[in-house]
Amino acid sequence: MAKLGLLSSIIALTFCCIVFAYEPSPLQDFCVADASSSAKVNGLPCKSPASVQADDFSFAGLHWPGNTKNPVGSAVTPVTVAQVPGLNTLGLSLARIDYAPMGVIPPHLHPRATEILILLEGSLEVGFVTSNPDNRLISKTLQKGDVFVFPVGLIHFQRNVGNGYAISLSGLSSQNPGVITVTNAVFGSKPDISSDVLAKAFQVDKAIVDQLQAKF
Repeated sequence: MAKLGLLSSIIALTFCCIVFAYEPSPLQDFCVADASSSAKVNGLPCKSPASVQADDFSFAGLHWPGNTKNPVGSAVTPVTVAQVPGLNTLGLSLARIDYAPMGVIPPHLHPRATEILILLEGSLEVGFVTSNPDNRLISKTLQKGDVFVFPVGLIHFQRNVGNGYAISLSGLSSQNPGVITVTNAVFGSKPDISSDVLAKAFQVDKAIVDQLQAKF
């Protein structure tokens, strides 16, 4: 019985450690990223606290609309540790997203972050797809002031379904959430994924795969 209790305690501690190892709480007041350092760590090394300034914790630019004149009709203005060095080790970031009429954020995922989106202007269709084997689409049309959550690691998208421009603001649970756009990853990898593999995966002719890879 004592051994069983000890085993249960070890298992519980292991899962506890896994949960808290994702992006742990900082061990000091702040760790402003030192972009000039060549050190390789999981994150960025810290500047000397004596050299830290208010500008390390601020960003000016979210009031400016992004340029949506591109094939997908959207623009993302990120506020990650790359823009705000003071975010280093704090486990969060932001993004402003602008959408032209019928503009989309193509299906993508964030490997390191859950995203919570609030719609500031317009009307937006949003959704994510659950993992195998269900692959269930969970989707909703948002209006100004509505909020939607995209769980970490799940493929999701946004589409402007209003008559004018739309604006949203997203909070993400990582200083560096990462973005994997499905089409770019599948058809734009370097080097290319074999067209034989993709033709079988998508059940299409290899000529179609070649055409798609040429676009990316």
